[in-house]
Amino acid sequence: MQLSLPGRPHLTYCTNIHSGESWPEIERALHRFLPSIKQRIWPDRPMGVGLRLSARAAFELQASDALSRLKEFLAAGGFYIFTVNAFPYGTFHGQPVKEQVYAPDWREPERLAFTICVADLLAEILPVGLEGSISTVPGAFRANVTGRRDIDVIVEALVRCAAHLQGIATERGRTIALAIEPEPACFIETTAEAIAFFEEHLFSAASRTLFAQLTGATAASAEAGLRRHLGLCFDVCHSAVEFEDTRATLDAVRAAGIKIPKLQLSSALSIACTGPEIASVLSGFDDGVYLHQTVERRDGAITRYTDLPEALAALRRDGGGGEWRVHCHVPVFQERFENLRSTQGNLREALALCREREVSAHLEVETYTWNVLPADTRNGDLGDDIVRELQWVRTELGA
Repeated sequence: MQLSLPGRPHLTYCTNIHSGESWPEIERALHRFLPSIKQRIWPDRPMGVGLRLSARAAFELQASDALSRLKEFLAAGGFYIFTVNAFPYGTFHGQPVKEQVYAPDWREPERLAFTICVADLLAEILPVGLEGSISTVPGAFRANVTGRRDIDVIVEALVRCAAHLQGIATERGRTIALAIEPEPACFIETTAEAIAFFEEHLFSAASRTLFAQLTGATAASAEAGLRRHLGLCFDVCHSAVEFEDTRATLDAVRAAGIKIPKLQLSSALSIACTGPEIASVLSGFDDGVYLHQTVERRDGAITRYTDLPEALAALRRDGGGGEWRVHCHVPVFQERFENLRSTQGNLREALALCREREVSAHLEVETYTWNVLPADTRNGDLGDDIVRELQWVRTELGA
């Protein structure tokens, strides 16, 4: 749905909420959920869709007549796809994912091939005149980047992807941007690291030269092309976990001239002061499926834990006392969970900024954890929960 806000952004939710790795499984989920959600929240207007594709689904969709069926479904139902989540390459539901969610990463050719496939598919279904976006992993899991050679490989792959997107724009008239998503425990973890990576690597002289060679662009226009096709997926949850000031951080991205093709609307867990008694409550969010990176702030010092069990072990050993943020996507409309809070305040700041000026053309609610959250945080009907989140965001936006 396009909103009457500065920049006329499009709002949707990400279908990574729904389980399914093959295209037939994803197709069934779209048919099951989208019509009823649209009827309840946007019955008389076209509904935008944030599509999640695994590599398996993307290549299946590309190699069959399923794309024609998808186009027919979209047209008949009043739907349009403008953004794709190409972050998880493989399985995302039903079994432990943890750090494998980043694999293969941007050091490996499979990641570039998958993303190019997704870009070609999006170019086929993207409405005329509408820019598209694809969210992706922030380079790699931090522990896997061991030296300058790894960084150089990541940069080259991202520039090659940008060159392919430039080709799509030239040949098909569709503008698509790759949105790199900073995340705790990753090579690009904080927004400050992201800004530095763009300025020092993606927009460097070497990257401009490679982009020009691949696209035939002039040296003068190469940087503009890179800035057009490479940007950030700003996930409010991830930023909040890092204790970033949302408004100031988004202002810094803007000042650096870095595009935000996608703003993911999400909340994390927040604990004002940890103590042993909080361990039992937090354990309910340790689902064993996803990585729940935890960041502690105590007396101005930051301590990072790769996963919640590691943080809980430190809590039991040391007795706590610090403020915690836990990477667990919780319902955006919920501010409290027993003795815990959410980072909803950060999300409200981001939405307030969207009311004032254009932040991103694409706003996407992304609470993918519904199936593993404690039972008392959900009402038992996934469709109802999705609608409630979208309605809450619309109310906050006044749109």
